[in-house]
Amino acid sequence: MGSIDEQILKTAKEVVIKFIECGRLSPSGFAEAFQGIYTAVDATVKAHVRPPEKTPEPKAPHPVPPKATGGKR
Repeated sequence: MGSIDEQILKTAKEVVIKFIECGRLSPSGFAEAFQGIYTAVDATVKAHVRPPEKTPEPKAPHPVPPKATGGKR
């Protein structure tokens, strides 16, 4: 999978192509229709994309104090 922007571009292109195939748009109107559809898809997707959650940085382990030496002699 590509980036979100790449997916938005592909989606807008597919929508315009479907409109041409269905006869709702002539091929000569591709550029104008593409701009409007791309803007709509981009705004919709980016309004619903959550920013990635930051993972908490690992905490440094608590230092373990050295064991007391001294026992029996």
